[in-house]
This record gives sequence, C-alpha cells and structure tokens, in this order.
Amino acid sequence: MSPFARIASVPVASAAAVGLVFGIVVAPPAAAEPCTGAAAEAQPPTAPNSAATPEVPGVSGPPIGHRPKKANDSAPLPNLGRLSRSLLSAFVPQTARVQQQAGVAPPPVPQPVPDAAAIAQPAPAPAPAPPPAPGPPPGTSLVGWVTGPQSPNDTIKRFAITGTDLGIMWDNGDPANNQVLMAFGDTIGYCSVRGRQWRYNTMFRTSDRALSKTVSIPDGVVNNKYSGSPLWAPALSKQVVNSIKFAPSETGIIPTSGISVGTTQYMSFMSIRSWDSPGQWTTNFSAIAVSPDNGEHWGVYPQSVRPASADATPRVPYVPGGEKFQVGAFLKPGDGYLYSYGTPSGRSGPAFVSRVPQSLVPELSRYEYWDGGNWVPNNPGAAQPVFPAPVSEMSVQYNTYLKQFLALYCNGNNDVVARTAPAPQGPWGPEQVLVSSNDFPGGIYAPLLHPWSTGKEIYYNLSLWSDYNVMLMKTVLP
Repeated sequence: MSPFARIASVPVASAAAVGLVFGIVVAPPAAAEPCTGAAAEAQPPTAPNSAATPEVPGVSGPPIGHRPKKANDSAPLPNLGRLSRSLLSAFVPQTARVQQQAGVAPPPVPQPVPDAAAIAQPAPAPAPAPPPAPGPPPGTSLVGWVTGPQSPNDTIKRFAITGTDLGIMWDNGDPANNQVLMAFGDTIGYCSVRGRQWRYNTMFRTSDRALSKTVSIPDGVVNNKYSGSPLWAPALSKQVVNSIKFAPSETGIIPTSGISVGTTQYMSFMSIRSWDSPGQWTTNFSAIAVSPDNGEHWGVYPQSVRPASADATPRVPYVPGGEKFQVGAFLKPGDGYLYSYGTPSGRSGPAFVSRVPQSLVPELSRYEYWDGGNWVPNNPGAAQPVFPAPVSEMSVQYNTYLKQFLALYCNGNNDVVARTAPAPQGPWGPEQVLVSSNDFPGGIYAPLLHPWSTGKEIYYNLSLWSDYNVMLMKTVLP
C-alpha cells in the first residue's frame, strides 16, 4: 500500500566569474494579476527617499511595465473567483474537526420532555457511555499567508510586494548562517506607482524553523546578503535575475527551482516567450543562474541555456529534447549527483529526470538522462517520462519519515498530489491527493516543499491565483 493511502484531503561566482552573463533590467509587459482589493488601496510610504525608482549606485532602478490589453495575456491559471477572507480564515486549523480531535465535546442534542406516566416509572439504569469518536485522520491545513495584505510578514510595507507567486524554497548550505532562500515569480508592488513596481522575480531569506504560524521573514537591509530580502532601496525588494537578452521576445524570467552546492546558490529559471491559454505558456529557453553571495547578486551561465525550439534563440543551437526540461525541480540526495527534473512549457506535459555531478551543474554536456532503464549521457531526447502527464510546477525531496523520495505537484484537476519512489528515477507510486482544488476555488498551483520539513509533518508553499499570493500549507503524513 502506498504511504499516502490513508491521507485525508481536508479543507483547509562573483561579478568577475568567467563565463557568466549578467542580465539587464528591462521593462517588458507585465503578466501578473491586476491590482485589486487591499493591494489596490495600499499606498507607498511617504517618508523621504521612498520614490518608486530610487537611484541606487550601479542599478538602473526597478523595471516598469503595463499589462497589455490583449486577451492572450492570461496568467497560468484563470481567475475563477476570489476566495472570501472569511472562507480562507475558516481553513486555518480552528475547525470543529480540530476541536473534536482536541477533546472538545459537541453541543448537547435537545431531548423531548417526558409525560407524567413516564415520570412515575423508575428510571432505568444508565447505559454505558459509548467510546469517544476518533479524531480526524492526518490531513492537510492552511497555516497562513507568506505574502500579501493578509500575511503577518506585511510584505507591502516591508518589501513593496502586494502580489506574487511560487515561493521556491531551498537550504543555502551555509553552516555559519543557515537559511532558507525563497524565490518568487512576477511580483507587483504599490499599485498607485507608475508600472506598479512590477518585477520579473524577487527573493526572501529566512532562518525560521517554527512554521506553525507561517514562514517569518526578517527585515531586508540594502547590500546585506543575510537580510530578509535583496533590496534596491529600503523597503523595496529587487529583481534578482535579469534578462540576458538571448531571445527576441521575452515577457518573463520565472524561477522554477533552487539548490545549493556548498555555499554556491543555483537557480533554474524559464524565459517566457508568451502567456497563452490558461495553464499554458511558451518558453524561449530554460537556464541556470548562479550566486556566490547568498542570492544578493546573480549571473547566468550561457552553456546552461536549453532552447525550447529551433527558433527560440539565435544565440544557442536547439538540441532535441531540450523542450522536456523547461520547468525544473532540483534534488540533491547525497550520492554526489544533482538531479534535475523537468517538464515542458505549461502544465500539460509529463515529468522527466536528468542528473549531473554536483561540481558540473552548469555544464549541459555532462548531464545524463533516464530512458526508463539506463542513464544516457548528453542526449535529452533519450529521456522518458518518470511519471505521466499532466504535471505542473513540482518539487522533490527525500522524506525521512517515509524513507522514500517525495514529489509534489498539481494534476490535471489542479489538485495538489504526491507521489513516492525508492530512487530519484522511480518507480514512482500513484498520485495521492493532498489538497483538492475544490477547497480553494480561486485556483491553486505550485506546491513547493520546505527543505527543513522532511519528516511526518511537511510544509510547502502553495500559490492562489485569485489572490495572487503565496500560502504556507501543512500536511501530516499517515
């Protein structure tokens, strides 16, 4: 039996590094949710030097952009209707189910008034009390918001983030200052500012291990590589990975996974060519960015660029099979290899896996691809699915409680599902639902595991499209 068979779905290197390309901050059209609600009402600080485009030495300032009026600028998920704040609050574990588990008795059921004859009769001996009802099985609950107007992190005032998504997490590998780094996709700032302070991507840092209320993010400090966020200016998170101008048309630079090797940080990302129908987009290429200073500055290895098609970029030749590895997920199991999972553009393709020695992460020519029975060197076209379509953004880690590798993603119904396997290449077990999309009608996507929750209780970020922000979820494994 799968370990998940009994689970319940409950609502709930340096700037001079050789071979690196450093991107240019640009101003493409935004592809993120328009400013509405609390985000639209938020105003930037009025203190001096809080302008939307501050002058920071060596930086050209935040990009600006306006949402196109064309209908094809749809984001990865449709806006299915805003989930009410009261309903979201109800998902926090303060429900009757949780009270029952804690031993709180339900209200008494009213009894009929007996007649006089019944009163005259001696009362029967009381029946033995039935055993207490069992509590709910292990399941999933919403812990709280990581970003947005409802988050205790107050990301609007502290980082100029009213809306964003993803929140990819990985351990920075630094024993002197061990942190989790967290990368986000398209990010919106103050809605009243020209261009809404839109950025391709942003990043947080945290050392919080007490996740019962959500992930706590410390304050950001300009040019401090261990502060809560890389900043352009006080209270303004910067775009960390910029365009390298390898594609003639580009509407996004979206992080898809991150990992550390030693204290060097690697981030895979996809260059977006166009946002297409809901759940579908077209990429120019995927590539790997590197940071030697805990995510403060990033460069891109040109030799890591994987074109998605023959016409995607004139700078790098297309290799058949590269289209299979556009959306990535890193895994470092401790066997000397870094495993890189991949799916094609959008959310309708299967998942594939490759591996490379950890000292050679940017070198695509040194990757091996799983063909269903063997590792095939330097041939992404040989890769065969490790689990079938459809697979959305995914994350993978080794779970010490299950003693299995654990993968999370959303399936064709937009449910959060899990699979387990004894080895990174599989065989992978069947899908087990952790969160039903019916519980979050605003559209959920991108379940991304927290690297420090590898036991019976797992935590993961989950994006909600109708709110265009990131939640922290918790699942208790059976």
